Amino acid sequence: MTMPTLKPQNPRFSSGPTSKRPGWDIASLPTTSLGRSHRAAEEKAKLRGVIEQSKAILGIPADFQVGIVPASDTGAFEMAMWTMLGERGVDVLSWESFGQGWRTDVTKQLKLEDVRDISADYGVLPDLSQVDCNRDVLFTFNGTTSGVKVPDTDWIAADRQGLTFCDATSAAFAMEMEWSKMDVVTWSWQKVLGGEAAHGMIALSPRAVARLESYTPSWPIPKIFRLTKNNKLIADIFAGATINTPSMIAVEDQLDALNWAKQIGGLDALISRSQANLKVVEAWVKNTDWADFLSEREDTRSSTSICLKITDYWFNEQTSDDQSKTIKRLTKLLADEAVAFDIAGYRDAPAGLRIWGGATVESSDIAALMPWIDWAYAKVKAE
Repeated sequence: MTMPTLKPQNPRFSSGPTSKRPGWDIASLPTTSLGRSHRAAEEKAKLRGVIEQSKAILGIPADFQVGIVPASDTGAFEMAMWTMLGERGVDVLSWESFGQGWRTDVTKQLKLEDVRDISADYGVLPDLSQVDCNRDVLFTFNGTTSGVKVPDTDWIAADRQGLTFCDATSAAFAMEMEWSKMDVVTWSWQKVLGGEAAHGMIALSPRAVARLESYTPSWPIPKIFRLTKNNKLIADIFAGATINTPSMIAVEDQLDALNWAKQIGGLDALISRSQANLKVVEAWVKNTDWADFLSEREDTRSSTSICLKITDYWFNEQTSDDQSKTIKRLTKLLADEAVAFDIAGYRDAPAGLRIWGGATVESSDIAALMPWIDWAYAKVKAE
């Protein structure tokens, strides 16, 4: 097969950290906050700006509390589990590696006894009708390592007694979310808006705040997880204060991303850009005889973490080790040509490809990438 000539302008298709917004330039970031205390009035105002702009773009209800917390989405979600679980039984939904990780936290670390595991293999959702919303419910809105999302939240009861904990790190700013069905939502800066790592966001409904103020877990709570003092929410965390020291250059970068999102049209525009990226891959898959989406249903197909499986008999008759080597060879060819970086599937997922399709990626770059994937696969197969 002839090597293509048109290359993506931006070869960064990693699923986290993800590509910066189009036109991003580090020289455009303000630097006056560097070397200053994050507790100073001007710097605290910038942190508060991240919170307020995030709420505005995402359409988060006014009565939700939103804060910046340590350790990216993982830290935010574990903070929620450590401080609020144990009050009642828990249903844990898992269909990819991160949901499986939350299940491990609940059963092996917190050692909760009343836990129901509602799980499925990569590529499919578990049976959502099994969920009991009078229990606490943990789920990922979009499975970053499987490319399988929940198509809606109709399965969450409006009159639920339990809390819903939603890991939305690869869904926030790319997918519609029904906030009335959410009690705890977490995400990170490094996903859809292409921010820097190590900073997480947590959004709490009034019901989640009530849980925090009325329930004390039996286990110790590390300082970086503490959201209450004397059984009252620490309000400053949700007004620009942080539990530990944030990176102010990362804050400036996130403000830049949020300003860009607002300028292009807000959430609707972000969703539209991500959907356009998915459509490019869908058109390619339709005309390709060796690859398909890992997601088995169209309505669960992710537009951010676009995961592909190889359906070719030649590939599938290989051992799992050889399949991994094939993917490594294929992705190395693309990286060596500066066409695509970091598009191998997640290490725990079935061997395949994962292309980030969030809003900061241009659909023209994905369109330029796809013929190169055909070329690299043909080359590896012929070796």
